[in-house]
Amino acid sequence: MQAFQDHYPDNVSHCYGCGSHNPHGHQIKTFWEGDETVTRFKPEPFHTSVPGYAYGGLIASLIDCHSTGTAAAAMYRSEGRDMDTLPPFRFVTGSLHVDFLKPTPLDATLEIRGQVKEIKGRKVVVETTVMAGGVVTARGSVLAVQMPDRFGQG
Repeated sequence: MQAFQDHYPDNVSHCYGCGSHNPHGHQIKTFWEGDETVTRFKPEPFHTSVPGYAYGGLIASLIDCHSTGTAAAAMYRSEGRDMDTLPPFRFVTGSLHVDFLKPTPLDATLEIRGQVKEIKGRKVVVETTVMAGGVVTARGSVLAVQMPDRFGQG
């Protein structure tokens, strides 16, 4: 099964969080699991905030890119389309809210889960949870906005 991000057009696959064409980025991979989406990500030692814990900016970026990928997949699903059909759906962040609930350990594989709360026109609201070892460490909400057709065309 291909990840949502594997279907992104080349001209918009450079994102630091989810772009397959960015060798320095996170290159997250997101999939459906029932009505939720899931990404698993293992932080690297350079993602440190204080020894043993992940930097909050990393957590925010994972929530951000997981949520925009979820928005794209949800839009395809709502139209009954496969993710490799045209025209492509790609989303950018209109707003991002993150609540840091507990320190996120650096040595755990993180499980990022998203739920689509609303699809309205070109906007999708996604709520995302970050867990480490089954413990919720952060929650976020993203308002994702569909990119204009010419966005990323240079």
